Amino acid sequence: MFVVNGFEIHRGLIGADAQAALVEDLRAVAAAAPFVAPVTPTGKAMSVRMTACGRLGWITDRRGYRYEPRHPSGVHWPPIPQAVLALWRELCSAARDPDCCLVNFYGETARMGLHRDADEGDFSWPVLSISLGDSARFRMGGPERGDPTRSILLDSGDVVVMGGPARLAYHGVDRIRFGSSRLLPGGGRINLTCRVVA
Repeated sequence: MFVVNGFEIHRGLIGADAQAALVEDLRAVAAAAPFVAPVTPTGKAMSVRMTACGRLGWITDRRGYRYEPRHPSGVHWPPIPQAVLALWRELCSAARDPDCCLVNFYGETARMGLHRDADEGDFSWPVLSISLGDSARFRMGGPERGDPTRSILLDSGDVVVMGGPARLAYHGVDRIRFGSSRLLPGGGRINLTCRVVA
């Protein structure tokens, strides 16, 4: 483990077999709560596709950014896979499980601009981020949007913990290296972020 701008980076924490098993778990999640193409409150289409699992899911649409107990289709979100909960309990807390595990899929041209995870009610809990599939250039800044940034390449199986000074730091994904991993047959990257909401 090493630290960049307060972000704890755990290289290769999830082995190849465990990655493949987790992808199968996520296929079940997506079958119950299909990926959607989200838009921001201003109507701008995001380049990632999203779903979620857990008690709550994070939603963005014309009504704003928020957590909801149901998928846009009206179904309840499926449970968080046990393998994800095990990582949370190992790295973050054995006392409190996350309320939400957001699942983002990055295709060949997808990216995520600098942002903060700030829709939760209690920032004392960290955010756990899991990378699966193609490598991604991950950018990390500070608490202000204009703070200097550093970037690293996150590979499949890497895990990042954003707590303490990094909990409200700006971060984003500049691009992915499409086709750099064989984990997902059609290419692309899956990113999971677990959060305590309230």
